[in-house]
Amino acid sequence: MSSNKISNKDLSGAEQRSRTGSDPLLSNKYLKESQNLNLNKVARKQKPRFGISFDVDGVLARGTLPIPAGQRMIKLLQDDKGDVKVPITFVTNSLNRDADKANQISNWFGVPISSQQMIHAPGPLELFKEFHKKHCLVVGQGKIMEIAGDLGFTNICTLDQVKDAYPLLDMVDHSNRRRIASEGYTEKPMDRVEAIILMGEPRRWESYLQVLVDLLVTDGKPDKAPDAAPEQHLPIIACNMDLLFMDRACMPRYGHGAFLLCLEALYKKVTGRELKYTALVGKPSEITFRYAEHCLSREAKKLGIEEPLQRMYLIGDTPEVDIVGTNLYQRYITRLHKRIDGEICNGNKDSKHDESYDPELPESRNVPAGSLFNSQAVTQSLSVLVCTGVYKPGVEKDMEGDEKNYHGHRDFPYNAKLYKPTKTCQDVEEAIQYILEKEGITNL
Repeated sequence: MSSNKISNKDLSGAEQRSRTGSDPLLSNKYLKESQNLNLNKVARKQKPRFGISFDVDGVLARGTLPIPAGQRMIKLLQDDKGDVKVPITFVTNSLNRDADKANQISNWFGVPISSQQMIHAPGPLELFKEFHKKHCLVVGQGKIMEIAGDLGFTNICTLDQVKDAYPLLDMVDHSNRRRIASEGYTEKPMDRVEAIILMGEPRRWESYLQVLVDLLVTDGKPDKAPDAAPEQHLPIIACNMDLLFMDRACMPRYGHGAFLLCLEALYKKVTGRELKYTALVGKPSEITFRYAEHCLSREAKKLGIEEPLQRMYLIGDTPEVDIVGTNLYQRYITRLHKRIDGEICNGNKDSKHDESYDPELPESRNVPAGSLFNSQAVTQSLSVLVCTGVYKPGVEKDMEGDEKNYHGHRDFPYNAKLYKPTKTCQDVEEAIQYILEKEGITNL
């Protein structure tokens, strides 16, 4: 970090003479003002030691239309050449190709945004190298095959391909029953499914629920009925646990979390066992915030910031997702540093896990072994809640949550303390002003 000490070469000739007492025309007051100006000059040259992650919908835009405060906000992060000088990323639970969303945000604000700055719900899977060469079933709508390829998966299939290989599985589809009755069927060879990646809710829930349970109880090869469901089922990773989302209808709509709830209930009813996720990613998961730090540190290096980041901020509009997730990550890094310092023990952790493994978290919220994240460095995870989206000032239950009507996933138990943001601001422009002031930055 730059020193605030002023050397003679930083001062004008007149100021140097005043410092040495050789120019009686310059007063001590003038000298003090000159030194303050140069201190400010030095401070402006200091590199940021923090990064900012933005939620998108409700913070920067509503649907496809940017919020005016977002357009004003970006100017606060630019230098006099128009370059953004603070590490920033964009964290959303939606399911899009990173490049497509980066182009949209870039067009909104008139600044270059790269796909590496985008963190969609499946984003952390980029670093789940263990699964990239496995034969993975990918579930969701839209460009899921392209998204999986972007993340590094090289051997993927869809549920339609599974149904095509095993035509007798999908009997909740009555048209399939009639087709088989009139035309017969032929099973096709298909490699065993080795893992299931649930990127988002599918179109035909009834068909997907049936075949997914079939794959889980047959260990990925549904060509023969098992004597019993396996003790340990296939690895299953779910992205985005949002039960509901707000769209243009007058009431919230079912999200991917609703589909997961159905799958969990059916699996337990059929097998008598709980469905166990290998990982749950997307906000408020600690895994996603760990990945956000990874991406911010990567962006910092691109900006020439060599020192590790000390703080990361999340600006969001949904207490149950954005604020809870930020606070969960703060608890995670606090425990991590205490384990490193020997203040708390790791418990009976498996040797395959590194020091980042948190024994206080369920497996679904721990980073899977072998995931290649940058070193964890930040000591503070801070949240700023804005009032331009889901959260409305004055609605107390939104700020503190409501245990009776809690909509979070079962692996994320309700805790009212997690709903408290570091700061509440009217909009994202005010949020950036607060952060820059808190960090002591007046001009980038």
